[in-house]
Amino acid sequence: MPGNRRVVVTGLGAVTPLGNAIDETWEHLIAGKSGITRVTVADTDDLPTKIAGEVKGFNPALYVSHKQARRMDRYTQYGLAAAIQAVKDSGLEFTDKKLAQRTGASTGVGLGGLPLFEATHKMMILEGPKKVSPFFIPSIIANMVSGYISMHFEIHGPNLCQTTACAAGSHAIGEAFLLIRHGIADVMITGGAEACLSRCGIAGFNAMRALSTRNDEPHKASRPFDRDRDGFVMGDGAGILVLEELELAKRRGARIYAEVVGFGISSDGQHITSPVLDGEWAAYCMDQAIECAGISPAQIGYVNAHGTATDVGDIAETRALKRTFKEHVNNLNISSTKSMTGHLLGAAGGVEAIFTVLSIFKNIIPPTINLDNPDPECDLNYTPHHPVKKDIEYAMSNSFGFGGTNASLVFKRYEA
Repeated sequence: MPGNRRVVVTGLGAVTPLGNAIDETWEHLIAGKSGITRVTVADTDDLPTKIAGEVKGFNPALYVSHKQARRMDRYTQYGLAAAIQAVKDSGLEFTDKKLAQRTGASTGVGLGGLPLFEATHKMMILEGPKKVSPFFIPSIIANMVSGYISMHFEIHGPNLCQTTACAAGSHAIGEAFLLIRHGIADVMITGGAEACLSRCGIAGFNAMRALSTRNDEPHKASRPFDRDRDGFVMGDGAGILVLEELELAKRRGARIYAEVVGFGISSDGQHITSPVLDGEWAAYCMDQAIECAGISPAQIGYVNAHGTATDVGDIAETRALKRTFKEHVNNLNISSTKSMTGHLLGAAGGVEAIFTVLSIFKNIIPPTINLDNPDPECDLNYTPHHPVKKDIEYAMSNSFGFGGTNASLVFKRYEA
């Protein structure tokens, strides 16, 4: 019945600072390898921050023609590449017209085509408006990842984009989950993409004093929950999942990574950038996701934290976790994979949902690296330094964004 349909994950794809495919990314993540390096894609000579989680060695020609690639900003290239990987991984083909019209795309992005916007504005100032490409606007607008996914696979279901800052990828996945659950679609290609590493982007976050300036030790710069953290590290990339109605997946013999069972959403309603310090509304978001899943907090075994390594953010999330999980909080394994990828902004929710799903599927929890001196205010089990083998039935992924927007997803081990 609509509203009661079960939703499963059948495909995964990723382009990240740790690798340009799922296997490479996961291998480096579990090894505790940092993807943070000196910035090469932008001039940072006079900027306080000179480090970031760049995507390395990405070749769009593996996915689209050179002509198509020239018409896309980097974030669209990453998002489409991850989607192509995910659909291939799922084994789905959309030659059947009914399946194509019941398949959609729901993606999230924080800033869209910022590098191209910056470069085009500079060129227009120097050479005049006639130099502006007719593909400029279609290249930078936020919904082009879902648009290109729909065009590439010739699918005709929902075509949506969430632009809710750092929660965008998780909101996109939550929306896709609800569309399938309520019978509006049977398959959704969903997640997040971002590529806003540019001179203007880095300068903007520097002006807010939000970024780490540990330039001499890039691999140690992202330090969630650590006493010596000094801000987050920007990153680029994309994480895309294929969500599918369970009975369809079973009929075609699909490999099922996990089941999506819960989605929570809330607003702090207080400040444009700073979270509510006592964690009340982030906790409310997690409470909703757990209620949606129909379980108790004590059934969650792992939380992939938002954990950006900002002073206030890490404390607020710690307090929120204590509010939601109460006495069970000390039984949880928690980690911030941003310690290795950096903060992928609108793509973070997609990439971290994949990490959460794989933690369930592979029975292993990725670590929080660089947690050398835990902040006394962040006194939970953040899985420091090394991965932990653990059977996980339920796991949660958190994303919180500027504007006070919050999202939580709950995944479950699939059992036939």
